[in-house]
Amino acid sequence: MNDDIINDLNEELEGVIEEGYSYLQSEELQEKIQELKTESELLIRKHPIKSVLIGAATGYLLARLLK
Repeated sequence: MNDDIINDLNEELEGVIEEGYSYLQSEELQEKIQELKTESELLIRKHPIKSVLIGAATGYLLARLLK
């Protein structure tokens, strides 16, 4: 009984992993990532000082939260 449940779970997990991997390789996702990267670069070039300050503040807060 337990072996059947474990085998079913393993098969289901393998299917989900394969599905996730194929989604990560999709052209649509790659295009969205590239678009986000381009938009981020333009925003950082437009507001460099604000970007550095936001990055520093975010790093500080993450360090405090994870400590």
